Amino acid sequence: MSILIPSIPDSDQLHRDALTVLQPGFEGTEVPDWVRRHLGAGLGSVALFGRNVTSPAQLAALTADLRRQNPDVLIAIDEEGGDVTRLEAGSGSSWPGNLALGAIDDPALTRDVARELGRALAACGINYNWAPSADVNSNPGNPVIGVRSFGADPELCARHTAAWVEGLQSVGVAACAKHFPGHGDTVVDSHHGLPVVDVDVDLLRERDLVPFRAAFTAGAKAVMSAHIMIPALDPVYPATLSKAVLTGLLRARTADGGLGYDGLIVTDAVEMGAIADTFGIAEGTVLALAAGADAICVGGGLADEETVLRLRDAIVEAVRSGRIPAERLAEAAARVRALGSWARISAQGPLTEPDLSIGLRAARRALRVTADPGQSFTPVTDRPYVASFSPEANIAVGDETPWGVAGMLAERLPGTRTLSVGPAEAAAGEPAALVRRVLEESADRRLVLVVRDVHRHAWMSALLGPLLAARPDALVVEMGVPQATPAGALHIATHGAARVCGLAAVEVLTGQPSARS
Repeated sequence: MSILIPSIPDSDQLHRDALTVLQPGFEGTEVPDWVRRHLGAGLGSVALFGRNVTSPAQLAALTADLRRQNPDVLIAIDEEGGDVTRLEAGSGSSWPGNLALGAIDDPALTRDVARELGRALAACGINYNWAPSADVNSNPGNPVIGVRSFGADPELCARHTAAWVEGLQSVGVAACAKHFPGHGDTVVDSHHGLPVVDVDVDLLRERDLVPFRAAFTAGAKAVMSAHIMIPALDPVYPATLSKAVLTGLLRARTADGGLGYDGLIVTDAVEMGAIADTFGIAEGTVLALAAGADAICVGGGLADEETVLRLRDAIVEAVRSGRIPAERLAEAAARVRALGSWARISAQGPLTEPDLSIGLRAARRALRVTADPGQSFTPVTDRPYVASFSPEANIAVGDETPWGVAGMLAERLPGTRTLSVGPAEAAAGEPAALVRRVLEESADRRLVLVVRDVHRHAWMSALLGPLLAARPDALVVEMGVPQATPAGALHIATHGAARVCGLAAVEVLTGQPSARS
């Protein structure tokens, strides 16, 4: 009878390093016991999402508890401002997003917004932000970037990416430029599938890499890889798993254009469909580290101890088998610890309360208002009818964050009537029947039509056109990318659906400033 003897770890350090490079999330508003244990065993980072946040005080208590387990822990959050907010997932963001800031094109204002957002994060104990998006939104049909980008011009994106990085890091919160080498020219959402960007290297350098160079010059502490295939760089592996991309293009400093970046490289979430459905999360983790990534983001969807242990063990086994050189893992863990040390030291200065008024002031400046010369506009002063056309939210934005102007108008003008139509409702009924309903229910009221990326949604255009033909006096608020031709008696492009963007639009609709200005 033989006795099965479990394998003995090469060393405790190997397991510690494997934990250090993981950046997992967890459920709940308090630190789970399993997270405490792994922080003590070497876990170098944790990721927080809207599910972990109920109030600034609660979040500050949670992060303080995490830091008691490991003073150098990186506490990450995906807080872009604008449409992507975790701090204010239940109410909408106090900060306009990138497209609004790009529309203003005042880098000093972008720096101010990022600094004040950083102060809000620092006050809650967050020291590492997976932002800004440095993607050039060159494809108007992009389903996942859109208003998260500063725009379609590489130089504009570059100057605002740099300003955002500088503003955030000036208050001791590490910035993470994403999604390298650029997610702006995609028609597939990498949460669901693997996008292919079939462009040549020259176009990539002239367009997509320009904002990343600016981010690195500005001192960005981290960069996040994209789950996208770029056959001109690597015909086999997506960027997150590609040595040619992460080590050759991003890390190396070479005569043929290597960027020489020496900060932390973190993957986008490995449970996203582009990785999980093609390579699997464990294999994806091993390939990413071998390719040159220093940290593995996981936990937006998979937020449990089992996942952490599975990935830790996969890393350990890959080192023992020689798939990941031991020095590669040690290098990656050292970068995580170095950034954690920087964050701890940077947090030792005095905290300053964020100036929340900057966000609304910026949102006002981002508005683009177009009036139909054939229609006279007077402010809405009595119980309008607001029809909101709501596209399906992508996973990055989430579906828990409210958007639009209907609720804000109802607060100001009691008796406001509202209707929300999504793709499911539009598919379930005839467009003509929905048009008739809106026209009948709004017959004695001002009609406000709220859309989001109308240029990307045929069902939305199919409703908007007939409504405006019947009611040319209708007012239109576009809260996505304003790609379509402005229409309506008054057309307001907010360049994003942050709460402050809605407030700024309501000020124009009603002719009255916000009480929260």
